[in-house]
Amino acid sequence: MTPAPVLVLGIGNVLMGDEGVGVHVVRHLERGSLPAGVTCLDGGTGSFSLLEPMQAAARIVLVDATADGAPVGSLRRLRPRFASDYPPTLTAHDVGLKDLLDAFYLLGGTPDVTLFAVSIGPLQEMGTELSPELRARVPGIAVRVRAEAARGAEEETACAVR
Repeated sequence: MTPAPVLVLGIGNVLMGDEGVGVHVVRHLERGSLPAGVTCLDGGTGSFSLLEPMQAAARIVLVDATADGAPVGSLRRLRPRFASDYPPTLTAHDVGLKDLLDAFYLLGGTPDVTLFAVSIGPLQEMGTELSPELRARVPGIAVRVRAEAARGAEEETACAVR
């Protein structure tokens, strides 16, 4: 049996330094092997075009930056159930992550979402490179995200077999 699809979605503006960390993590994951049933997607600055791949997934693992005052590179794993459960300090994108999830709910989606919120500094300069502190953390963040995605694919397969 094929594992149920898990979508790893990296969100962020790669032109704004650390704000693009979600995309950098996804790119790092794509350079390695992914578990069966796991797909990575560079969600960029978000848009409603992300709704289709989100609706096709049994589980969604999001990676996004947050300016929450924690040290740069701090990682929080959250299991939000509603758009209002997302950290209020997620950085702004073309279509906010909360707006995208609200649209998903309105269309009848009931996503199983895990969010990895990566702390960044409050001021971001233009540039396509991550800060040295965050660049050093990307491989470790990618390991955590990959493990979460693999666990999700296995759990969904086990549920489908029952």
